[in-house]
Amino acid sequence: QILSKGELQVSDKERHTQLEQMFRDIATIVADKCVNPETKRPYTVILIERAMKDIHYSVKPNKSTKQQALEVIRQLKETMQIERAHMRLRFILPAKEGKKLKEKLKPLIKVIESEDFQEQLEIVCLVDPGCFREIDELIRSETKGKGSLEVLSLKDVEEGDEKLE
Repeated sequence: QILSKGELQVSDKERHTQLEQMFRDIATIVADKCVNPETKRPYTVILIERAMKDIHYSVKPNKSTKQQALEVIRQLKETMQIERAHMRLRFILPAKEGKKLKEKLKPLIKVIESEDFQEQLEIVCLVDPGCFREIDELIRSETKGKGSLEVLSLKDVEEGDEKLE
């Protein structure tokens, strides 16, 4: 009875260590997915941890770290300049549906980097990662499998040292 329905006793120290680890994991996910919108540079994990402490974020042990990270991003937006790093995508759309579909995709696209229209419409653009599924569904349903969507990079960030003048 105890073995099948009982619960394992977890010491206070173990629980504390587990919560600390989850806190660190959440901060790492946030740092990995977000950038400063002005400089397009990623934040450090330590800076995110400090910001999470400042907003008094408490870890929920029964929720996944990814869900909580998305929640943290939402809460941090109120106190600091933080934004999810944009994804770089390439759409290749058949000429017939291209123009019509481009109008439907326009509100979801943040920045169009290049556009090439010969036999097909090819667009390279930056989008918010939250819109990816919606864009994918739209392209699939409108082109009936003829259009393609390719992820060029999961996050658009500036790398390297910043030059001070």
